[in-house]
Amino acid sequence: FLVPWVIFLILWSIPLLMVEFSLGKETRKGPVGAFAAFLGKNYTWMGAFVAICTMAIMFYYSVVTGWALKYFVAGVSGDLLGGVDHDAYWRQFTTANTSPIYYHLISLLVASGIIYQGVVNGIERANRILLPALLALLLVGTVRSLTLPNAAEGLNYLFGFHGASLTDPAMWLEALSQSAWSTGAGWGLVLTYSVYMRQKDDITLNAFITGFGNNSASLIAALAIIPAIFSLTGSSQEAIQALQAGNQGLSFIVIPQLFNKLPGAQILIAIFFLALFFAALSSLIAMLELATRMLMDFGLSRKRALPLVALLGAVMGIPSAYSMDFFNNQDWVWGMGLILSGSFFTFAVIKKGVAQFREKYLLVAHNDIRVGVWYNWVMKFLIPVEAACLMFWWFYRTWDAAGWWHLTSIYSLGTCLWQWGGLILV
Repeated sequence: FLVPWVIFLILWSIPLLMVEFSLGKETRKGPVGAFAAFLGKNYTWMGAFVAICTMAIMFYYSVVTGWALKYFVAGVSGDLLGGVDHDAYWRQFTTANTSPIYYHLISLLVASGIIYQGVVNGIERANRILLPALLALLLVGTVRSLTLPNAAEGLNYLFGFHGASLTDPAMWLEALSQSAWSTGAGWGLVLTYSVYMRQKDDITLNAFITGFGNNSASLIAALAIIPAIFSLTGSSQEAIQALQAGNQGLSFIVIPQLFNKLPGAQILIAIFFLALFFAALSSLIAMLELATRMLMDFGLSRKRALPLVALLGAVMGIPSAYSMDFFNNQDWVWGMGLILSGSFFTFAVIKKGVAQFREKYLLVAHNDIRVGVWYNWVMKFLIPVEAACLMFWWFYRTWDAAGWWHLTSIYSLGTCLWQWGGLILV
């Protein structure tokens, strides 16, 4: 898995990150204004789709941030220790319960307070604290994980090379999905932050640092979790089943269960969920800044735009905080929407001319990394094919011949088309 994951970092994520850095630095506007300035007003709707798609993710991502905060508090207080039924605890917390709403609102309030202080005093200062703290927490978890008995089995699972698996198309598509979604390429977040870049800041170097930095952090997180799971489960088969529990099941059910088997469980659980909260909060800040920047491009000041965005996020996040079905539907619809967002960035470069784009933005004197002709081929041919394959693959995996068009279905082509269509019409 790691081989195609790194390949797609080069052949999807980093090329799109270069586009985002370039558009933000050139236009000094958020996604809506950037597409209008770069392609003309007839293509403003593409930037609006990118921005609102990411805003829709923000509405439920603040819920995820709230979950992490709740579990950190529960870890510190000892509520997750002893003979707790962690599956029942999770279901009780997330099923028709108002508690997730409160934590969603608290998380949004924390992120809004940081952004209210501005770019330098708020966002940059917060990132100088959050990111090193997150890395430190991950490293502590990694050291503890690697010193457990049988941790080598987890390392073998993570890094073991099985050449035959490279012939499996599904693995390549899952690796592409992971790279596309974890780096944030095509979300408009990097574009928003690059509005504040200095004129001589290096676009290509920043794109590579962002991409490889994300992958490095992901590997450290894997080292903190996977060896521990293999050590604390009864067999390799049980460990693999635990890893297949899905993001929510793994983070909020399996890991607290397993950490309870270790000395110092309360500290380990608190460290894990504090790291998860920091990671989620840093992403939530970026999404909130994107939405705020969009209103600022229409002439509002930060101090007027932010309360409107925060209020909208607070209200629109409540359904996802209250209903897991609604949460899963929004995660599906707008996660798939990000593939369209990436396609719109690709279209923008193709329409302008890939060779001209590379010459104007990537081959400038102050860029240390020289981007070759390979970039032209990746943007013009490979990324469109990758996007089409991703769309087809995920819709194929969830295909329901009887109800594919249902708006109320959690996972269907129809629910995506209805909601995307509504967004585009608006």
